[in-house]
Amino acid sequence: MNLVSRVYETAKWQPDKTAYHFMGKDTSYADFDQSVSMFASALQNLGIQEGDHVAFLLGNTPHFLISLYATMRIGATAIPVNPIYSPDEISYILHNSDAKAVVALDALIPLIEKAAGAFPSIGHYIICETSPEAGEKLAALPETLKTKVLLFSQVITTGRPDFQPVPVDENETAVILYTSGTTGHPKGAMLTHKNLYSNARDVGDYLGFSESDRVVATLPVFHVFALTVVVNAPLLKGATVLLIPRFSPQDVFATIRKEQATVFAGVPTMFNFLYQYPEGNPEDFQTIRLAISGGSSLPVALLHNFEDKFNVRVSEGYGLSEASPVTCFNPLDCDRVPGSIGTNIINVENKVVDEFGDEVPRGQVGELIVKGPNVMKGYYKMPEETAAAIRNGWLYTGDLAKQDEDGYFYIVDRKKDMIIVGGYNVYPREVEEVLFAHPAIVEAAVIGVPDQDFGEAVHAFVVLKNDASLTEEQVRDYCAGKLAKYKIPEQMEFLDELPKNTTGKILRRSLKTHIGVKSPR
Repeated sequence: MNLVSRVYETAKWQPDKTAYHFMGKDTSYADFDQSVSMFASALQNLGIQEGDHVAFLLGNTPHFLISLYATMRIGATAIPVNPIYSPDEISYILHNSDAKAVVALDALIPLIEKAAGAFPSIGHYIICETSPEAGEKLAALPETLKTKVLLFSQVITTGRPDFQPVPVDENETAVILYTSGTTGHPKGAMLTHKNLYSNARDVGDYLGFSESDRVVATLPVFHVFALTVVVNAPLLKGATVLLIPRFSPQDVFATIRKEQATVFAGVPTMFNFLYQYPEGNPEDFQTIRLAISGGSSLPVALLHNFEDKFNVRVSEGYGLSEASPVTCFNPLDCDRVPGSIGTNIINVENKVVDEFGDEVPRGQVGELIVKGPNVMKGYYKMPEETAAAIRNGWLYTGDLAKQDEDGYFYIVDRKKDMIIVGGYNVYPREVEEVLFAHPAIVEAAVIGVPDQDFGEAVHAFVVLKNDASLTEEQVRDYCAGKLAKYKIPEQMEFLDELPKNTTGKILRRSLKTHIGVKSPR
């Protein structure tokens, strides 16, 4: 059994049940399955075969759901990519992933026109229309590109509605998710059909998902948290996914009220914006049986404030891309523990160990490691990184944690130096390397600082060459073409030198004492 075959079966036994709702329109499981069949067949017609890689530059639209399940249906591998990444970031992933086709938003047509020549392995760009101008933009493309750039609406009509799923071994790679890397480049976590199916099944069972649930999907669906919790798990259980194109408190409240939503999942930033929204009231969440927070730690004060205002229990869990992602969650059948990430979910084991891999006593801090059918097969084309991350069947998360006497886990500190901005991971080195490339910058270091709205913000410390002069705005403008918006430093200090130890290593913890102490230059 896998996700594709499960949806295929659901379409047979409850064909008229709504699979997803988008922009005022319901789509049944039968219609969804037919669209998946047609697009899968159409991809084969374009030469995409079992084992090939297809990248998605898509947001929260039906195109993503159809593309994901169609790609898996032919045994190809899906590569979800954040469409708001910078051209450099997108370019790296497309090259590294060996993508043979790209399914993209029409807003990216100018980028495709500019960069298509740099990707000779990509045979087709399939454009998803989200605006009336899509056809006109395609018509204006050079003749050399018109055979490679196609409209999704036209491609899907070439497929067969009776196309049967290709039999795929459960250990074959279904999805490669690129995670920010401490080496300056993201790593592609290879998740198998077994990984995805087992985690969706176990999360769905743990959270009590059923066909009567209506799950709000305002988290970006290309992110692993959303992929499992608000897409795969609900579809596996025959529930309804309520797709919201982009997060806004007004749209979330309106969707919950109008569509009688039963499950809401978000990152702490979303909970904060919903709590702060002046027009929010308890009635807005009265149909919600389960509110889920993940992506980063939810401040306990915000948790209590949100629960008091909306009369709903908020439950936290923990996960990471390499584990498909969920490993821990607060149980629903007993009191949850504020500040805790909960206990082991079904079929997954978490353990806190010392530097030798030996389990530490309860209450003692160590590294959190994970074992289960959800753990990735490895990083794409990175055997050394894979060997370092997976040892004796255990995934080493790099997160410091502790476990109490009742079996609840607590994250004490995150992976060294990582910054989480609104639920997105930012590793300092990837920002620092961009800063270092500026001709006027001689040194740079980046840390995370508290931010009221997004949990954390990127704070940069910059040392300029003696004869150089730069403003904060000039540095941000420089970063804008090379980094996603959330990775661009919100705050900045210009220092004469960075604090270092005797070996020349930058002392990141000491940098916090320099905040607000700017160089006269």
